[in-house]
Amino acid sequence: MPEIKLYDERHRISRKRGKGFLRREVWVDHRGVVTRYNLAYINHLQFVGDNGRVLGYDNRHGYHHWHFKGETAPFEFISFEDVEARFESEWTHLLAKR
Repeated sequence: MPEIKLYDERHRISRKRGKGFLRREVWVDHRGVVTRYNLAYINHLQFVGDNGRVLGYDNRHGYHHWHFKGETAPFEFISFEDVEARFESEWTHLLAKR
């Protein structure tokens, strides 16, 4: 059975909070299990490379990996919920630091 794109969201971050936007794409199988994901914080004012992706997590290219300002590294995947929590913690920390 084909995957279904469950979420395709883009949320703007206000200028006051630091600008940019959050991107969330999630695909599931027929049982509702996440099969693919792309979570990204994009801000061309902070980083111009990698299409402005400052921070991101995805499992494209057959493995789970993390992006930060052009650098990429694999990480140990526990669950999609864990990845979402890590991503939220990291992008909110980045905005708080600025």
